[in-house]
Amino acid sequence: MTNLVWIVLPYLCLAVFVAGHVWRWRHDQFGWTTHTSQVLENRILRLGSPLFHLGALGVVAGHAMGLVVPASVTEKLGLSEHAYHLIAVWGGTVTGLMLTVGLVLLIIRRMVNGRVRRVTTRMDKVLYAALAGMVALGMVATVGVNLLGGGYDYRETIAVWFRGIFWFQPDPALMSGAPLVYQLHAIGGFLFLALWPFTRLVHVWSAPLAYLWRPYVVYRARRGPAPSPTASPNQVRDAAREPSARR
Repeated sequence: MTNLVWIVLPYLCLAVFVAGHVWRWRHDQFGWTTHTSQVLENRILRLGSPLFHLGALGVVAGHAMGLVVPASVTEKLGLSEHAYHLIAVWGGTVTGLMLTVGLVLLIIRRMVNGRVRRVTTRMDKVLYAALAGMVALGMVATVGVNLLGGGYDYRETIAVWFRGIFWFQPDPALMSGAPLVYQLHAIGGFLFLALWPFTRLVHVWSAPLAYLWRPYVVYRARRGPAPSPTASPNQVRDAAREPSARR
């Protein structure tokens, strides 16, 4: 059972993540979009969307730093374990709260606005439920365990197991002794990756980064008389019939 959860499941989810994106791109390019509903409601979205996206970026960056970067590297860079703990806990708390508030606003928007609710698909509901579960587990781990509780050094266990997956040397024993909330968060994270390609989250890989370096769009004022309006098809037809009618 331990090998099934901590070895087989991660690789299965990663395989679905990759294959799902390939399938989605080949068979549903028209659906490869955010499915934005901004034109239907913008008041709540104007606040909820920036909070959600900025919080998500901070959370992803924090996970990357904690799981991918070994403790030995941060120590060589002059960042002590105590300093890292303060940055990780307080940074994770702030960005986690931003993500939580933003997600709550987006969910409320989907529920209370009739027009937005009608365009909400079943997969959208599954996505919001999965996000809510992941965020809740993450906040319990960050605030409940590390900020208010006794703390847990996940970089010595969970981070090593996580990096081992990509080196094809995962050690399931490292996860056996982790707190339950961390175990559930890790399992939920991989299941979330398997769900990713079948949701609107695919738009993340199509971010318009080219806007950062593309040339400016130049608008020039038209000088001289305005062009004559183009004749409509009915006007052209009537003009063609007019000589024959005079005959």
